[in-house]
Amino acid sequence: MSRYRLSPSDAVEWLRSLPAASVDLVITDPAYESLEKHRAIGTTTRLKRSKGSSNHWFQIFPNARFPELFTEVWRVLKRDSHFYLFCDPETMFVAKPLAEAAGFRFWKPIVWDKQHIGMGYHYRSRYELILFFEKGRRRLSDLGVADVLPMPRVYRGYPAEKPVELSEVLIRQSSEPGGVVVDPFMGSGSVGVAAVRLGRDFHGTDICPEALEVTEARLRAEGAQPEAPGDTRELRIARSG
Repeated sequence: MSRYRLSPSDAVEWLRSLPAASVDLVITDPAYESLEKHRAIGTTTRLKRSKGSSNHWFQIFPNARFPELFTEVWRVLKRDSHFYLFCDPETMFVAKPLAEAAGFRFWKPIVWDKQHIGMGYHYRSRYELILFFEKGRRRLSDLGVADVLPMPRVYRGYPAEKPVELSEVLIRQSSEPGGVVVDPFMGSGSVGVAAVRLGRDFHGTDICPEALEVTEARLRAEGAQPEAPGDTRELRIARSG
């Protein structure tokens, strides 16, 4: 049975609390800084409020914090492991060299083809990038998987919600059953749902109280159990406070 551990914490501070070399795989999707540009010029309405959620858009994770984030991701990952970072083309040019400076080998961007156009004025966006990094050396489970993953976006879901099936591809490629998958910007928990469906444990954090509630409900619906009673009590205390 898969287990989970959730926390209402800042991503970097939470990663610092994890033991070194304790994580098999990190997949995450920060609310990157370039989203503010789209909000400022009005090229999207989804940055204001999602139809599937009562909360306002996430607090932006500034580019200036990427070095400390990547340092901690490197520290908590086991030797010979992978790290996937969702981002847009603008953020890619910022994140790639900073992750490499933290020690990661950059392999390539994977393209998530959402199959329908989205926000923007000039050549409206239809895809998102997933930057593929490696610590040490780890062979992918299936070398026949292409670098373009066509999968419809989630409509009327949590803000920026990713399809569970998309995370399932990455988890199958880069971890084994029984491993620990981590998402320090977990949102609605799609990475966690994919992890427990595939027999992995999931650890995640988010500063949004609704994200914690939604994620826990989804994980329990999949049959996952909290890793320790203390984690659940801590979560309830954070919600009531």
